[in-house]
Amino acid sequence: MEQRFVRHTGLVVPLDRVNVDTDQIMPKQFLKRIERTGFGEYLFHDWRMDPEFELNQPRYAGASVLVAGKNFGCGSSREHAPWGLAQYGFRVLIAPSFADIFYSNCFKNFMLPVVLSEAQVADLMSRTRSLAGYALSVDLEAQLVTDGHGFRATFEVDPFRRYCLLNGLDDIGLTLQQEAAIAAFEARRPRWMKGSPLAGAAATAHRGEALA
Repeated sequence: MEQRFVRHTGLVVPLDRVNVDTDQIMPKQFLKRIERTGFGEYLFHDWRMDPEFELNQPRYAGASVLVAGKNFGCGSSREHAPWGLAQYGFRVLIAPSFADIFYSNCFKNFMLPVVLSEAQVADLMSRTRSLAGYALSVDLEAQLVTDGHGFRATFEVDPFRRYCLLNGLDDIGLTLQQEAAIAAFEARRPRWMKGSPLAGAAATAHRGEALA
């Protein structure tokens, strides 16, 4: 999956439900999987037993933008929920509010959660149902959502999270940005502090002997 997020245009699917929790997004029976991949097929597993469920409707096939009700992602802190959404193909989630931990996990999985007002979300739901092939364009640089039919809304996002998404950086990527400084620091360390994973313990023992 593409990690960098600058702007995205995609088909929209509406999920007009509030308080959609992580057990509904990714049911608990699938948390036993030892791989971190393959969760997309289990997304909204129980709801997808209903032929009328939105993700089962041909008109929404291939949707990459999900518009949902308030408090989306509530419940447990399982990261499997955003894994499933991302692996299904969603890049943007739009709702009036998100559960805090879920919201943070979305960024870690290179999805953009966008908070809009309840009125704006209701407008998007209506447009999605009435217009076949309804798509939204989401520009993270401009922090702007548009649809080519007159809808236009700005959104707020934390500057650090925005920076990470724009540059496709996870925690490891952020650390590697300091690779030269880390290498210089390691080069300055005394030889007896380098080497094995036990170096830290050895350094402590060495200091103890020096003080004795």
